[in-house]
Amino acid sequence: MATTKSKFLKEWNTLHKNGPFPLKILYQTKLEGERAMPKKLDRYNDAAKEIQRLIKETHVAGDGFRAYGSAWSMNNIASHKDRMHYNGFMNISLPINASDCHANSNYDSSNLFLFECGTTIKEVSEILAENGKSLKTSGASNGQTLAGCISTGVHGSALDVGSVQDYVVGLNLIIGSNDDDIVYIERDSKPVLSNEFVNKLNARIIRDDDLFHAAMVGLGGFGFIHGIVIEAEPIFLLKRYVKKISKTTAYELAETMDFENASFTIPEETNSNGKGNRPYHYKIFINQYSNDPDCVVELMYKKPYVEPYPDPFPVIKESLYRDLIFLFVKLAENLPKSIPWLVKRLRNTILPKVDDQTTGMLKEIFWDAPYQGPAFACSFGIDHKDGPKAMELLGKLTRDEGPIPGIFAMRFVKQSQGTIAFTKFPITCMLEIDGVLWKETRKIMSLKKFSKRMIEVLKENNIPFTLHWGKNSDWAFPELVEHMYGDHANKWIAQRKSLLSEDMYELFSNKFLKTTGLAP
Repeated sequence: MATTKSKFLKEWNTLHKNGPFPLKILYQTKLEGERAMPKKLDRYNDAAKEIQRLIKETHVAGDGFRAYGSAWSMNNIASHKDRMHYNGFMNISLPINASDCHANSNYDSSNLFLFECGTTIKEVSEILAENGKSLKTSGASNGQTLAGCISTGVHGSALDVGSVQDYVVGLNLIIGSNDDDIVYIERDSKPVLSNEFVNKLNARIIRDDDLFHAAMVGLGGFGFIHGIVIEAEPIFLLKRYVKKISKTTAYELAETMDFENASFTIPEETNSNGKGNRPYHYKIFINQYSNDPDCVVELMYKKPYVEPYPDPFPVIKESLYRDLIFLFVKLAENLPKSIPWLVKRLRNTILPKVDDQTTGMLKEIFWDAPYQGPAFACSFGIDHKDGPKAMELLGKLTRDEGPIPGIFAMRFVKQSQGTIAFTKFPITCMLEIDGVLWKETRKIMSLKKFSKRMIEVLKENNIPFTLHWGKNSDWAFPELVEHMYGDHANKWIAQRKSLLSEDMYELFSNKFLKTTGLAP
């Protein structure tokens, strides 16, 4: 049998020290060993029973319940003041065979896999690679659990793929302690698994497009995510370039996404007519404190998988542009621990001219996060056509009312089908500022005030926006979710109510959902 340790605590914190937040009990469930229970599916179902026992125990105590994986989110979305469950030891994986698929499935079964909730992106990628497969996209690094990624809508920077949740095709949820409270949800329009296979999960089948799209980015509110069925793809390579180009050209590409007719091209990445190819990934780094007319951009192009290829890690490990938090810390290391001093240095420092070039698999290019100390990250979703205008407005705010110890970047992501996915625009520009946490002083506003001012500036200038669910923001800003999502927020709430009993609706709610108005 799966076993759970209960730790009685007073508080819990995120990986990047954005808390602490109150907590009474932390659960940690470990699976039964392979020797005692050799079959993966038996251990998977055994774990489900243990989670149901914990949900019942929590309900009887009149408490709330929340699951988390790597504690990567930079707010309290994963926390609950009563009881939390650490998923990191629950990492079973199962390939889906052709015989496991629905008769009407249009999926290639060799691309389908079931992963348990605690499996990290790094673990997922390694398992897929062993099978000649790859994720379609991932976040900037690989430490998050798959369940955590889809719960908050983690995005990559893939122009034609979308976010992590957009290659999820089925969800196995535990929504209570009763026999029929293990459910498997997939689209009715795109069935994946056969009834026979779902029955092996002891799950009740729900095929409903609207419910599935709501649960795709469920913010932890649709129950305990036990398993996720994803569609992978054959393994591929990414050729990555880091270039310095004029800010005007970078912004023009951001607005038009017209790489074919752009004035900037990479000679190796052109078609037979000398026109630029469309990249897999496009990212702009902006130092808002510098007057440099140029900026650094990162482009990646998808290539067929061939061996051998040069080891990408020497370049990846040394690249200052792989992680903005790391970049900022590296700049700050040799300076006095004073934000004004750092800002002065940034004003006088042009980001180094680079011409990095490397090739690797997705799992190698988006590798381990180098910095895991106290950090903040604010991230806005903007229609790509509004991206440069929004960047200039927020950059001006940071200079005029700051200084703030962070640097901006712009990434571009395909629209998601998730009901309240923040990548809601046809092409969403993710405008993000990452940096090191600071303490409010007489001269430097607090992170909360800075977050509020960014929202106000975008609203004052009539720029529609969303916010990354897992990042820092003023989540108590009046009518914020309604402003961002309109009736889609009500549809999300309605789908959640349709799935959960009244008691479980409250049990799986937390302060974050109540602060944002997504739970009463």
